[in-house]
Amino acid sequence: MSKLTIALDIMGGDHGPPVILSAAVKAIELHPDVHFLLCGDQAVISPAIQNLTASQRSRVTVSHCDQVVEMGEAPTSALRNKKRSSMRRVIEYVQSNEADACVSAGNTGALLTLSFYLLKTLSGIDRPALISMMPTASHHNVFLLDLGANVNCTPEILFQYGVMGSVLAQEAAGIPSPRVALLNVGEEDIKGNAYVKLADQLFKDAPGINYIGYVEGDDIFTDKADVVVTDGFTGNVALKSSEGLAKLVINEVKRQSQKNFYTRLMAKIAFPLLKSIYNSVNPDQYNGASLIGLRGIVIKSHGNASKDAFYYAIVQAMKEAKMRVPDKIKTKIETVLLEQL
Repeated sequence: MSKLTIALDIMGGDHGPPVILSAAVKAIELHPDVHFLLCGDQAVISPAIQNLTASQRSRVTVSHCDQVVEMGEAPTSALRNKKRSSMRRVIEYVQSNEADACVSAGNTGALLTLSFYLLKTLSGIDRPALISMMPTASHHNVFLLDLGANVNCTPEILFQYGVMGSVLAQEAAGIPSPRVALLNVGEEDIKGNAYVKLADQLFKDAPGINYIGYVEGDDIFTDKADVVVTDGFTGNVALKSSEGLAKLVINEVKRQSQKNFYTRLMAKIAFPLLKSIYNSVNPDQYNGASLIGLRGIVIKSHGNASKDAFYYAIVQAMKEAKMRVPDKIKTKIETVLLEQL
């Protein structure tokens, strides 16, 4: 795939068009193979791309949208009443194959609803899942899902999540046989609710998955597994808690390093080390949760993403488009289901 076309919802997110447009300009400057469909208010978009070179502007198409899905808007309202919104437009571009992927920092519920309605799920997949990478102690990333798409999951859906997560870990991280685990309150077989125990058995009966059993919350960051599967309620809490802790550590290091002359001196000496630690835990670089299981690529950025964070979401969209992730998931899920017959 020599040319990539990514549709961007310019109007979504807490910070609005300035952040998203800045991230798009950065991607245009750094990735000569990417083209953008910028969906939103043309009067807002046009000034932001004026400083691009003629060659760079040729890789941008502005798609004017006169409606915006608000951050607090009900998903059903977005589906019924916002048919000309920037969020819907980017998904429609993926649906029509005019875009290889789309990215939005807008209302999560609305994005899930619109994507499910327009793109539909792959055969063998009941519900899509939000999945993202998180850091571990060994500097390998772990894929955690679901991050909030479905707060109530059947054992079958948890199993499907594991299959999809395994494919993404294999393709995105180059892991030949990703270790898949179920998040639980203990590693023993007697631990967990009925749904987790039934999902555990489904994984054990599936020869095509490298299933290693249960892991606990603190194991997410120890490189014990490459893919950790849970329901959307627990996954979202785990994600937000880890991001909050990372920000707390970063801010506390900054605060302590500025207390007095000696701490400032020590911080200056230790700057390379502190910068390395900051880069490894900074949540911005892990921005961009994939809504996998659909017949197209949809990336959800944090609503409060910075320019750099949204840029990472764009990169994630480009990576998945190049790898043709939906096709790989379709092949894998069909193979696993066939083996179970």
